[in-house]
Amino acid sequence: MSATPLLSAVNLPNTTQSELIPPLLGASVEELTAWVQKQGQPGYRGKQLHNWIYDKGVRNLADISVFPKNWRETVTDIPIGRSSLDYRSVAPDDTVKYLLKLADGEIIETVGIPSDKRLTVCVSTQVGCPMACDFCATGKGGYKRNLNRAEIVDQVLTVQEDFQQRVSNVVFMGLGEPLLNTENVLLALKCLNQDVGIGQRSLTVSTVGIRDRIRQLAEHHLQITLAVSLHAPNQALREQLIPSAKPYPIEDLLAECREYVEITGRRVSFEYILLAGVNDLPEHALELSKRLRGFQSHVNLIPYNPIEEVDYKRPNRDRIQAFVNILQEQNTAVSVRYSRGLEADAACGQLRTSKR
Repeated sequence: MSATPLLSAVNLPNTTQSELIPPLLGASVEELTAWVQKQGQPGYRGKQLHNWIYDKGVRNLADISVFPKNWRETVTDIPIGRSSLDYRSVAPDDTVKYLLKLADGEIIETVGIPSDKRLTVCVSTQVGCPMACDFCATGKGGYKRNLNRAEIVDQVLTVQEDFQQRVSNVVFMGLGEPLLNTENVLLALKCLNQDVGIGQRSLTVSTVGIRDRIRQLAEHHLQITLAVSLHAPNQALREQLIPSAKPYPIEDLLAECREYVEITGRRVSFEYILLAGVNDLPEHALELSKRLRGFQSHVNLIPYNPIEEVDYKRPNRDRIQAFVNILQEQNTAVSVRYSRGLEADAACGQLRTSKR
């Protein structure tokens, strides 16, 4: 499927595109062309540089053999923006977890998930996460900083190179809250679509829900998938599981999701981690269906993946199926997603940058 074009530019307040270089990764052919010309090189070298970054995976400008040797020597210290591999582990289901070391020494995690027809990458958008969801390992480690566009795109290229296979799908669902790093996420989406060649509908942005940010995302009219981590059918239970949700009532969040559907014409996916005896009762399923009635949506039920810090349990299959049955009886679109990479601590909710 051909890549659906994104907006030709992402408007960043008080920021020009040239200020984003270096690092070079994440830049378009137009940006790279402007950059090489500032270095006194002919414009056509921008296209050459683009090819070496995105198709050949070059990590150092000194290795670009089509460039004049004397120029390569002057730009060898300019960063392309590639990370280094700190740790790699493979789960029995062939899911691969990577710990990547960034230029400042910080560690992030990304996950490659292969299947018969796809190679999906789960990318991080922050070092750590400030949302502090009670059932999630990522939030237990605190938050340090946002990732820039190069650090996000690099994760996809790293997995692509390791698997020797083109990435087909990208999910912004690793470390961090993407909509607290909206500017760099939009730039990374643009690059993944236009420069790496992944169709918009194969890109998913997951969010706990940040006031006004879903509406802002909708105004870009992208054809990506929006996945909202709901995890509860009412505000009281949601605050228990996601303390950061307290200032953003579930009614306001869902109203913003409805606006998203109206503006983009794209349905919203709702992620719902099933916790035994906590949010998996029949009354929870009925309340959830009532909440989502009347607009395009889909519920992804995710049986809980255990972490050491808390003692939540995964419901048994009968309990999961009963929840599914109630949603279906209420005409709520639903599917169950059993996470990959469980044994390598690479499954949903387990990411923690640990070498396990």
